[in-house]
Amino acid sequence: MKVEFHSGVPDKLEHACRLLRKAQASGARVVVAGEPAQLDRLDVTLWTFDALAFVPHVRLRGGADPGPTALRTAVWLSDAPADCAWRDVLVNLGPGMVDGWQDFARVIEVVQEGDAERGPARQRWRTYGAHPGVELVHHALGTAP
Repeated sequence: MKVEFHSGVPDKLEHACRLLRKAQASGARVVVAGEPAQLDRLDVTLWTFDALAFVPHVRLRGGADPGPTALRTAVWLSDAPADCAWRDVLVNLGPGMVDGWQDFARVIEVVQEGDAERGPARQRWRTYGAHPGVELVHHALGTAP
């Protein structure tokens, strides 16, 4: 399993939008985890960040039945990623480990620049690294984690 850290990101939501656009173009199915308010902001941002491209997505709240439309949509913004049907890619925007992360083929951690996120990201790096079979990759976009 590959776990990638994108650190030093100036704008977490904008970076997530670019990642999701790339994932959609490649045909990957993605679950995005984060704080509920953050996922709500990402939902709005995905509608407006690129006037020439739209990333189809659904906003799923914990415990809600996804329904047939969600099952045809490759990007899920979810409060409860462990309950999601997709296990291709997990993008974590939140401050902590995501329950069920081990079930995904690939995990991408998005870490905004600044001290507030650097410490928790370093702890997640150590936690992932302690699991056998996890390949850690670091993409430094700004300051190191």
